[in-house]
Amino acid sequence: MKLFFTCTQTAHACDKSEYKEAGLLTSIMMKIHLLSCKGCRKYSQRNKKLTHCLKSAEIKTLPSDKKKQLKSHLRHQAEKRMH
Repeated sequence: MKLFFTCTQTAHACDKSEYKEAGLLTSIMMKIHLLSCKGCRKYSQRNKKLTHCLKSAEIKTLPSDKKKQLKSHLRHQAEKRMH
């Protein structure tokens, strides 16, 4: 295992970290890289901000049965236009 992460590895670790999927060693290696790389620090900050916005957005989606109805309706409408 290499001692330092590349920017690509750090970005991947940053993404995993936001969803609590990064292990301890990965988190440490990421933080070491973030100390020396301004670009990755900015990426990490933007990633945290995006995650916070998504969590606080209270996004509501259609229930599964309504999605199926809508999909069926759209498919039917598309078929009508083709004929």
